[in-house]
Amino acid sequence: MEAFYQILFGLLAFIAALSAIESRDIIRALLYFLLFNVIVGIIMYALGAPYAGLFQILVYAGGVTVLFLAALHTMGGRIRK
Repeated sequence: MEAFYQILFGLLAFIAALSAIESRDIIRALLYFLLFNVIVGIIMYALGAPYAGLFQILVYAGGVTVLFLAALHTMGGRIRK
């Protein structure tokens, strides 16, 4: 049963990563990136690395996502040419 959850979370992480790459809307891509990092943190925790999983969720899902969001807010949400 544990292998089933590992495969399930692995597929969810893969789908979230592909969705983040392929999304045309930058905010939606950021949300998929957040989802991907949370899933990777859950996978690390389930594999027996609770501190690595916690840092993954805190640093990447929390900090990096907020930094990307702040950069988008500063740019006005569009790419300047």
